[in-house]
Amino acid sequence: MIKYRIEYWLTFLAGSLVRIMPYSWALAVGSFLGWLAFDVVRIRRKVTLLNLKNSLGTEREESIKIGRRAYKNIAKSMVEYSLFPSLNKDKILKMTEFEGTENFDETLKQGKGAIIVAGHFGSWELMGAATSQKGYPVDFLVGEQHNLLVDNLMNDYRRSMGIGIIKMGVAAKGIIKALKENRFIAMLSDQDAGNDGTVVEFFGRPASTPKGPAAFALKMDVPIILAFIIRGSNKKQRIVIEKPMYGKKTPDKEEDIRKLTQTYTWKLEEYIIKYPDHWFWPHRRWKSTTKEYEKTVTG
Repeated sequence: MIKYRIEYWLTFLAGSLVRIMPYSWALAVGSFLGWLAFDVVRIRRKVTLLNLKNSLGTEREESIKIGRRAYKNIAKSMVEYSLFPSLNKDKILKMTEFEGTENFDETLKQGKGAIIVAGHFGSWELMGAATSQKGYPVDFLVGEQHNLLVDNLMNDYRRSMGIGIIKMGVAAKGIIKALKENRFIAMLSDQDAGNDGTVVEFFGRPASTPKGPAAFALKMDVPIILAFIIRGSNKKQRIVIEKPMYGKKTPDKEEDIRKLTQTYTWKLEEYIIKYPDHWFWPHRRWKSTTKEYEKTVTG
């Protein structure tokens, strides 16, 4: 389709443009685009402000400040993702610093791999790239974009950083194989899962959450490890690796999945409360479990 080709070339050209800029300039462009999306175009601004109010209890003025910073961070993260083809190991490791790598190291000694759970939090793509360039075997579980040209471009960016790709369509086989090879499987697990999810408490409300991370961790007897990337005031971003979480198996498989999912969801909530401008608030996170979005509109 012509539409898909136009989208591809716009994405390719935008990435090429930021790659010829100094890093500070590229981040400034990202910050501007985030402001534009929030304050001018107002993409899902109402959803963002509703989520902030219902989750953090912030007044409108404070919600607007957090929302604006969150959009800027999202745009900066997209810019950093676009930089991948121009980055190497030294550059990546100069942009990041790790805390808690002993949790990865001890897990790898067990020889069974692990499920790495991350949210749409901070520059999550950069965190995956840095983890791979640090020497850890990482595969991303990824969905497929409608535009396959853009989808292939995005995955090429990831592969350029040494990240393996497991497509949703062959997820089970690919994940099991990778875990048996003592690899880390990174999954984003903080968006609404509809009727296919397990319902846990998230900011005091029921939220349908993907079963995958907990289901595979229990099935393969491997831990779940949460990881977060935090953008500080200096040039380096801090990657925090939490201690491994293990689930317990009982005859009630669904309840086992729910309990383990609840455990890591509460940990994600802790980080969002501490760094509210790092999370992806525009998503209708509770759309299948509450009625709070019925009167909101995109824009």
